Amino acid sequence: MKVRTICLIWICLTWATINKAQVIQQSLPKIDSMPDWPQPFGIIDFRQLAKDFDKKVYDFNATGDYWPLVWWDSSGKNFNQPVVGIYTAIGDARQGTNNRGMFHESLGSMGAILGASLVGIDKSKQTYNYVAMLKNYFNRETGWNIMMNNTCPEVALLGGGYGRDWWYDVYPNLLFYAIYDLYPNEKDFDWIARTIADQFYRADSVLKGNYNYTYFNYGTLQPHTTEICIQPDAAAGHAWVLYMAYKKFGDEKYLKGALSALKALQAVKENPNYEVLMPFGAYIAARINVEQHQQFDTRKFVEWSFDGTAVCREGWGALHGRWNGIDISGTFGSTVDRGGYAFLMNTYDVAWPLVPMVRYDVSYAKAIGKWMLNAANAAKLFYPQYMPKAFQALPHKAEVTKGVIAYEGIIRKSSYPEYADKPGPLAQGDGPLWVPDKNPDVSQFSVYGSSHVGIFGSIIRRTNVEGILELDLLATDFFRDKAYPSYLYYNSHSKAKKVQIHNAGTHKIDLYDCVSGQFIARNIKGKKKISIPAKEAMVLVQVPSGASITKQNGKLYADGIVINYNASR
Repeated sequence: MKVRTICLIWICLTWATINKAQVIQQSLPKIDSMPDWPQPFGIIDFRQLAKDFDKKVYDFNATGDYWPLVWWDSSGKNFNQPVVGIYTAIGDARQGTNNRGMFHESLGSMGAILGASLVGIDKSKQTYNYVAMLKNYFNRETGWNIMMNNTCPEVALLGGGYGRDWWYDVYPNLLFYAIYDLYPNEKDFDWIARTIADQFYRADSVLKGNYNYTYFNYGTLQPHTTEICIQPDAAAGHAWVLYMAYKKFGDEKYLKGALSALKALQAVKENPNYEVLMPFGAYIAARINVEQHQQFDTRKFVEWSFDGTAVCREGWGALHGRWNGIDISGTFGSTVDRGGYAFLMNTYDVAWPLVPMVRYDVSYAKAIGKWMLNAANAAKLFYPQYMPKAFQALPHKAEVTKGVIAYEGIIRKSSYPEYADKPGPLAQGDGPLWVPDKNPDVSQFSVYGSSHVGIFGSIIRRTNVEGILELDLLATDFFRDKAYPSYLYYNSHSKAKKVQIHNAGTHKIDLYDCVSGQFIARNIKGKKKISIPAKEAMVLVQVPSGASITKQNGKLYADGIVINYNASR
């Protein structure tokens, strides 16, 4: 009897040890330097802002100076259908009926569609099917057969990128794949997605581990180098798209291509961070490591994303600091241009890969939670209604934004002589510099950057405790396997706080914490307050009560669905 009792105790202790392995959290110097309580503090409702943006920007009958911000392009490039263009910036002289209505950018159009869709708006079933219109950015008439920033080369030189600046050619394909996951039944999307993946696979095969080029011609399958920076982090974009294609279609060549591209990125010796692609390398490394049993250096890619040590695009990364009493920590852009220049689109878009990354590598829960608190707090400063007037280029023209269009950036010292005496952080934009003497001063208000607000809107929820956010880890985790609702909470306070958790379903749930590796509450129906220790993070998975719990290959499952990818830590 004694022997049996001892055995039972040993089994119980062993099971407890397996499921209560506290995951040691990563310390990232750039994030460590950000404040626990940024000032002035306030988290706006990004979800509602995204809905308001969609309602106002897609209003063809909007009145007021420079409105409406949409128009019809009937040129029928790539597909014989009219499409709706969206302004890159308010009053942009290149757009609207100018240039035959053909100049509009996928960064804005796709960003707006993705952002709205993430907050629950079906953009395929409004007055028009705006989702279907995105097909025109698929450049089959040029033979490139990928999504690009414009519909045709005739207007490409009017703006940035398009066949000469690699990230501009790669990123629209990430945006498309995200939208494709949300609209899997949209006509033509299947073959377009396969064609894009095939092109990226061919490109990787040609590059053979060397992505040290300015851009890649997907028509001729030849890389090129110009006076623009080489962009080896294009490999991160290739890897992300190819792995999404693998998860969607199951073709092993796409997995092979994703691994090849990621190996090419890992082989780079110096930080190649250029615009927005590097964080996707971090995400895909973390995911492939646990799903495909690889050992990519996730930390390297995370540090490259944040640290501001880029060698070609000098200083590109996360900003931190307090300028004239205003915290700008957590924003993304140049850390060196005139003391720092952060951009709204970049700030929004980094959250897309880095928040769901925590599901696959929970050691980043605390770091990402703290960064998102800072980023969410600072993001409001791009909007004129939330930035003090003394820190804006155009406070007297804020009405033109209708409360949904933000300044393109925030800079420490203005790049315009007329604002030289204004203190930083100064909310401004580069629009007037794109078309000198033609673009109005209000082109500093960025439609393209503001269009991505739905990324924050889908991820961020305020809780009953000020300063503790509920971050949805599934919102931007595209082409994922089945998962239960999963949320990241970070307590920036100096003492423990009780946060109210909502069971959105109709059945009872158990709460499993991936950080501590244990169930912390059982049989919850409705609301439940959970205590989060000071300066710590929790990753809570809402598991159906009574689910069968099993462990295999370092993963913990509930009824066959993974609830912890890091159960062996």
